[in-house]
Amino acid sequence: MSEHVKSFAAVDLGASSGRVMVGRVGPEALELTEAHRFPNRPVRVPEGLRWDILSLYAGVLDGLRAAGQVDSVGIDSWAVDYGLLDADGALLGNPVHYRDARTEGVAQKVWATVPPAELYATTGLQYAPFNTLYQLTAARSTAQLAAAERLLLVPDLLAYWLTGEAGTEVTNASTTQLIDPRTRDWSYDLADRLGIDLTLFAPLRQPGDPAGLLLPRVLEETGLRGPVPVTTVGSHDTASAVAAVPAVGERFAYICTGTWSLAGLELERPVLTEASRAANFTNELGLDGTVRYLRNIMGLWLLQECVREWGRPDLGELLRAAAEVPALRSVVDAGDAAFLAPGRMPERIAGACRESGQPVPESRAEITRCILDSLALAHRRAIREAGALADHPVDVVHVVGGGTRNELLCQLTADACGLPVVAGPAEAAALGNVLVQARAHGLVGDRTSMRRLLARTQPLRRYEPRGDAAAWHSAEDRLTLG
Repeated sequence: MSEHVKSFAAVDLGASSGRVMVGRVGPEALELTEAHRFPNRPVRVPEGLRWDILSLYAGVLDGLRAAGQVDSVGIDSWAVDYGLLDADGALLGNPVHYRDARTEGVAQKVWATVPPAELYATTGLQYAPFNTLYQLTAARSTAQLAAAERLLLVPDLLAYWLTGEAGTEVTNASTTQLIDPRTRDWSYDLADRLGIDLTLFAPLRQPGDPAGLLLPRVLEETGLRGPVPVTTVGSHDTASAVAAVPAVGERFAYICTGTWSLAGLELERPVLTEASRAANFTNELGLDGTVRYLRNIMGLWLLQECVREWGRPDLGELLRAAAEVPALRSVVDAGDAAFLAPGRMPERIAGACRESGQPVPESRAEITRCILDSLALAHRRAIREAGALADHPVDVVHVVGGGTRNELLCQLTADACGLPVVAGPAEAAALGNVLVQARAHGLVGDRTSMRRLLARTQPLRRYEPRGDAAAWHSAEDRLTLG
């Protein structure tokens, strides 16, 4: 292998699967291959819904073995969830899943001490019932939290098991609702008022910081030759995905698609206004001092749950049938927390249409079209409102992540937004993970250089808006009034 090309293992964990990808990076090269993919199956036990973190760690080790010799390892995952360690560094039970019911009604308890407007002005984080702040409040009286000496967010926990060194990566820490996005540090006063012990968290790390070396036992189990460093990346998968948006210039919006749709802007400073809070936008931290100003939308979770209920029919056939269904016949609010829990999704979507006085989708194709129209409409609303609230013009929408493979969704998003959509790369989180590692090892330069390399090397597809823009405006009015 050329001395100017290096290999990096990107551990990329999603809510339904994990994978270890290998990226080869050089001055004009950026190649990504999958070494190993493994399921992420949460487990419902008597006390609630839990992540099977040991199975995930086994998948990571299997993936590193399959990856072969690499120059560095980086880890990204979903946000907000954490593991607790005792004084000996042992895990105190499987991490609680963010869809667990323990945070129901907890936000109101927090707001009794710190009102919502003040909470937003301090942290800039949108309301979501599963934010780490609410999880810790729900766990306050538990024996598990009382016994804890260390709290590690999921990617930091896995890095700790690989290296024996503990840290808290800042882009993921910003989703805890305990970080001040202006200082990029903990909000100590807020934590003190809410009785949250910030000493539970390991020191903050920045993307690109060293995170230790693979332990001898890890080298033995994976067959890798040491030393192999672990490099801190944007460990929130959305931070890594946004780093891999192949944008030219600054007048762009992005949609990170997958189980969730994260639609928004990359900004130099947070937007902490009351109007921003009312619109439920979040200010999460990104690379190089940037802010990911975005809205969480339920995303392809809606379709994934329907497909699961239907016995997993052929997705391509389902999408082709959905494309033949009349547009915008029925839409639902894709950001509604009513769709957060798993189970009976087709019934719940049909019920929401019935309650709002719209035609009730009955066939699988009609329900699928309702979902995709609703997601495109939610993308439109988020991007337009973000641009207005941040005073940030948008000329193009970049769609990255798994949803780029859904051609119908990409075209509908272009139609709804009235803007061209550039779709790709599909594996944005893994590519962003790899590029931050490569930058730390001197192979690429700043974010602009990273994005130019992506645009030169990754397959992208452009969708131009078509159809009747007034129809989308009418659908938006219908949903708002309903």
